[in-house]
Amino acid sequence: MNAQITNLAVSLGAMQLARKIPFEDPDTLMYVRIAYVSVQLVILAVYYMTSQTIKKKNDLTVLKYVDAPNPMDPNSGGLVTTTVRDYDLAETSKAVKSVYFGIAMMCFLHGYMKYTQPLFIQSLMGLKALYDSNEISIHVLGKPATGELERPFKAAPGIFGPTGPQTDAASIKEAEEKEKQAKKEE
Repeated sequence: MNAQITNLAVSLGAMQLARKIPFEDPDTLMYVRIAYVSVQLVILAVYYMTSQTIKKKNDLTVLKYVDAPNPMDPNSGGLVTTTVRDYDLAETSKAVKSVYFGIAMMCFLHGYMKYTQPLFIQSLMGLKALYDSNEISIHVLGKPATGELERPFKAAPGIFGPTGPQTDAASIKEAEEKEKQAKKEE
């Protein structure tokens, strides 16, 4: 099933379930806080374990692709040449930053704004994101890196259509030629 649809289903289900939890009770609130912190620690530990597994495998297979240009940055995009190890570590680092951002948002929403339901919902969504992670699927769950798990990972289609990296030979050759032209002009 599509990850966006399952995220929506889990969010809506968690919201309905959160309405039934008595957050006014200090004991219940404390258990929800403990659960949230525990889930975030588990997520960070699994990503740490994943990065250690990536480093241990040390897959130095060369990976070439044309990165999708960012509409906000005219200098973005272009040919990217890296190794599978470096690519996987960069993707894991992005995921860890996403977890830290979520924790910061939750500190604001719960600590400052005093909202309690997001603690419960984000505990479930964090586990869902962990399960959906491509890196976790490959390095922890042991799935082969083929199909949807083939590197570079395809980005979910956005408003303007699919914007993922291009891996076909024609795109890579075109990007290499553009890079050579840019070097000649300098």
